[in-house]
Amino acid sequence: MLIVAGGLFGQLGTSFIPEMKEGSIVPNIMRVPSISLDESIKIEHEAMKLAMEVPGVKLAVSSLGRGESPADPQGQNESTPIVSLKPRDEWPQGWTQDTIAEAIRDKLSVLPGIQLVMAQPISDRVDEMVTGVRADVAVKIFGADLDTLKTKAEDIARIAAQVPGARDIRIERISGQQYLNIDVDRNALARHGLNIADVNDMIETAIGGRIATEVFEGERRFGVQLRYPEMYRDNPEHIARLQLVSAEGARVPLGDVAHIAVEDGPYQISRDDAKRRIVVGVNVQDRDLGGFVAELQKAIAAQSPMPEGYFLQWGGQFQNMDRAMKHLMVIIPITVAAIFFLLFMLFKSLRMASLIMLVLPFASIGGVIALLISGEYLSVPASIGFIALWGIAVLNGVVLISYIRSLRDDGLSQLQAISQACQQRFRPVMMTATVAMLGLLPFFVRHRARL
Repeated sequence: MLIVAGGLFGQLGTSFIPEMKEGSIVPNIMRVPSISLDESIKIEHEAMKLAMEVPGVKLAVSSLGRGESPADPQGQNESTPIVSLKPRDEWPQGWTQDTIAEAIRDKLSVLPGIQLVMAQPISDRVDEMVTGVRADVAVKIFGADLDTLKTKAEDIARIAAQVPGARDIRIERISGQQYLNIDVDRNALARHGLNIADVNDMIETAIGGRIATEVFEGERRFGVQLRYPEMYRDNPEHIARLQLVSAEGARVPLGDVAHIAVEDGPYQISRDDAKRRIVVGVNVQDRDLGGFVAELQKAIAAQSPMPEGYFLQWGGQFQNMDRAMKHLMVIIPITVAAIFFLLFMLFKSLRMASLIMLVLPFASIGGVIALLISGEYLSVPASIGFIALWGIAVLNGVVLISYIRSLRDDGLSQLQAISQACQQRFRPVMMTATVAMLGLLPFFVRHRARL
């Protein structure tokens, strides 16, 4: 059985924590950065109407844009609606929360120009607070050139789409913001007897605004800013008609000495540790997190190697899992060594301490099989559960071995002492194991009910 369990252990996937069904769904909706507030609100109203049409949905409310708290820095092109679900007995026959989420995804896919990422309220916020990214796997690409970062992000998103289990692939938007660019021709300025300071002063006054005078109200005073009306300062043609006055008094339109155009540019430039980066977020469905990332890493290394000066970091829930597993790889050997030392101090025998420690792999057989049957992965809670299991197994081993040694001291043979100890200590051993199992039973039942 130990050999079989060892073979099955290699087939267990890894994850950070088991996915809990919270009873609510958060379809994160991202639009183009240059979208107007009115258009964004219109799309959000339409999205809520479509979500309410899905069977099993009780209520859909949304928050659009940035709130008063700086802890929620999303723009007017992003929204995080919360879709609350009806009680489970009111869902369509055979439907699960995943089925409802898939139906919402299909409904919202008709909205133009959006990126949609399905999540849950608590897990979504935890991912954002811990790693800064709302995704199971976040591939962070670091480098200097924004165009190169965008190209590599598109390549990685394409590769990730080919890996089984990938869902809700999202590339962080770093472009799409419109900029008014005024490229001044210095040679043309010189021909008209103008200098660059004249152009800068006029642009600052007409578009940015400049304090022209002050107004006093009692002891208070207010600056009066002078600039073009919005309908003129947002129009390149009107800006091109701005008149510059040369030293000789000649009037020169700004369009004659500068190229004026509205062009797309960076929407935001994100940094980690003062390094520019772009994030590709991927959710993982119907697959273990560790196996997915391992396959994706191999595919990226083979199909899209990083140029010199560019590198990847892996974030999201995978970052939490990787960090926790590394800590466990240190904690578990230390814990086992401490238990062995205490057993040696108790029995004053390396042989007895080693015998009890041999219980640990055998005690893990049932845990491995239970994870495989239940469809769960080797997560951080499961690893902690194995540590607790080993503690109970060692306790039961101490109870049994101590009684066997007591019987041996009373003159019984080894075989008789083992047989009698197993009969008389079966009840306390079973009581210890059963109490631990019953203590976790309410959590297990609640977890399976949510699934």
